[in-house]
Amino acid sequence: MENSSDDLTPAAAADMLAAADASRNALANRLVLPPFLLPILGGAVAVQIMTAAAVWVPWGFILTLAGGALYLVVALLQVRRFRRANGVSIGGFTSRVVGGTATEATVSYLLGLAGALWAGYSGVWWVVPICAVAGGVGFAVSGARWVRVYRADPATHSRGESAVLLAVLGALAAAGIVLLLVAH
Repeated sequence: MENSSDDLTPAAAADMLAAADASRNALANRLVLPPFLLPILGGAVAVQIMTAAAVWVPWGFILTLAGGALYLVVALLQVRRFRRANGVSIGGFTSRVVGGTATEATVSYLLGLAGALWAGYSGVWWVVPICAVAGGVGFAVSGARWVRVYRADPATHSRGESAVLLAVLGALAAAGIVLLLVAH
């Protein structure tokens, strides 16, 4: 027998909410990361940073685009692996872990990218992979941290960034690439 809104009591509604909370918490505790998911993401970020630093050389723009495309493919595959392993999508995982919108991921990525871009511009090419690996490691560590905080408080950390914010950030990133090309 289904409850209609007319015979739903406050106590029954509270029980339903408690059951939903318990279900969400159980899911958070059962959350599984597919093998090597975070190192694969970190590696893809490192490659993307290295290819971005090549923007200063002939054909560098093509390498920069290829690195971005590679990251996009890897990211989509990792989201798919996560969904298969857990049976659900979690916006916070997709946005903060894979998309890098967690503060730590963003900061580590930007520091790695800035260092690699400077090194590429200055012709100090041996510094590029160091910066790229540091950015990738920071990205992966941030993902591991998100998983820990999500398990501790899934209600707070389950949501990702809004589509509008992501669109604005994407437009700013595209504008930054255009400025780099114009400055070059």
